[in-house]
Amino acid sequence: MAEHMVHCVKLGRELPGLSEVPFDHPLGQRVYDNVSKQAWAAWTEHLKMIINEFRLNPATMEAQEMILQQMEAYFFGEGAAPPPDYKPQ
Repeated sequence: MAEHMVHCVKLGRELPGLSEVPFDHPLGQRVYDNVSKQAWAAWTEHLKMIINEFRLNPATMEAQEMILQQMEAYFFGEGAAPPPDYKPQ
């Protein structure tokens, strides 16, 4: 079976895509169709920062909605900005 290839919206070139839809939501399908494994790995690191800086509990609906908004911006919008008080180490 051939590897799933995508023209990555984040990195702007043809790269291997995710092996499956990352979550059951229309945005999950959009990510599968347009985001490379490499860009997804970068997103997961960015997501850790978001969860820690905003002190999110991913089990809550509010946190899940914020994560989806941040993901939409990261991949398909202007890019997700770090939290206002974030200082890189």
